[in-house]
Amino acid sequence: MKNNKFNRILLFTIICVAIIVVMDTIFILKISTLNLPTDDKKVIIETIKIVSICLIITFLLITIIIATIISKKEKRQGKKLIESRENNKSTSEDVKIKAILKHMTDGIIAFNMKGKIILVNPAATRLLRIMPEDESFEQIFKKLDTDMNMEKIIYLEDWTSSEKRVTVGDKNINMFFAPLKDENDRPTGIMVVIQDITEHVKLDNMRKEFVADVSHELKTPITSIMGYADTLLEGEYDKQTQDKFLNVIATEARRMAKLVTDLLTLSRFDNNQIKTEKQQFDLGELVKKCQEKVQIEIDKKQQEVECFVTANVPPVYADKYGIERVVLNIMTNSIKYTKEKGRIKIYVGFVYNDAYIKIIDNGLGIPEEDLKRIFERFYRVDKARTRDMGGTGLGLSIAKEILDKNDGSIDIKSEVGKGTEVVIRIPTVENRN
Repeated sequence: MKNNKFNRILLFTIICVAIIVVMDTIFILKISTLNLPTDDKKVIIETIKIVSICLIITFLLITIIIATIISKKEKRQGKKLIESRENNKSTSEDVKIKAILKHMTDGIIAFNMKGKIILVNPAATRLLRIMPEDESFEQIFKKLDTDMNMEKIIYLEDWTSSEKRVTVGDKNINMFFAPLKDENDRPTGIMVVIQDITEHVKLDNMRKEFVADVSHELKTPITSIMGYADTLLEGEYDKQTQDKFLNVIATEARRMAKLVTDLLTLSRFDNNQIKTEKQQFDLGELVKKCQEKVQIEIDKKQQEVECFVTANVPPVYADKYGIERVVLNIMTNSIKYTKEKGRIKIYVGFVYNDAYIKIIDNGLGIPEEDLKRIFERFYRVDKARTRDMGGTGLGLSIAKEILDKNDGSIDIKSEVGKGTEVVIRIPTVENRN
């Protein structure tokens, strides 16, 4: 109802503003045709514009004032509905409110002045784990180890914190306390709104962890670069020492550049700034070319790498550059975390209208508890080991983003000490619609 009222007021205001603008234009055009001195015309036109602007501002202010009044009125009506729960009459309005409260995801509890429960919805019972014997304000909130006091909330609401966060089991709960008042502004009890903020807390912690990780990852190479550069500037060293220091500086600079590039890539994905240019191509051929690109690393560790391509794999339809980046990332990870003379097998095939790439190694493996987090940004199973090997902790995050953009998927299975299996699925040309 509030929206309908506001929409009507807004429509009326828009019409009035439009009329003013049209009339303003007509008057200005009319005056322009009159046989008057140029200065007089300018004065009259400016006066008309000022009057029009004043009228428009007036209508806008009236709209804002009326909308504010409607909003305040609706809030007062909502509070009166909650206060009316003290009555035990089974009216149709009571039934409607109970139905709304029953299906709310936020918890609602109302207490009278004696601290007894007069209303509680299922969400509040579930979130605070209220038992049948919990009948009062003190019984409920004493269990939660809070220092909330009814008298302070009712009579000292302007000086007392009305918000409290608690942990109940594995959930983070936010509670907002507000006094209930009658039409004469006299206190009649307390209302508590309970919200499950577990996901918000988790996201906030992830954000803080992300910022800390970025800061740490950038600080480490910067510190190394500054240290070696200052050392070179402070004294004269032989050519061998200079080359050694400069190599460290160059390595750390490249590492920092890669980190920044990966961060920018993820940022572009988040802001939908990366446009995928999909095309038809042979997935088996792309995988073989990726293997050729990492062959030097394979030879260094004397690993046994075999690639098998099924003959009837149809062409895929995706962003070729993006898929190549994903395959190179997975191959590089397998090479890094597989011991010398280890085995890596690559399969390219076709199943359920999707082409797939399966990469299996007998490397270090990933603990089960870490598998569900490996696609999180900067998450590493072993941070020290990954950093030493030049990883940024963003490769799998970028890989998943690329595959999501191409309607593909990635699945990882692993067991510590036995190796890892990665399966990438990509739509074929026939399945792109």
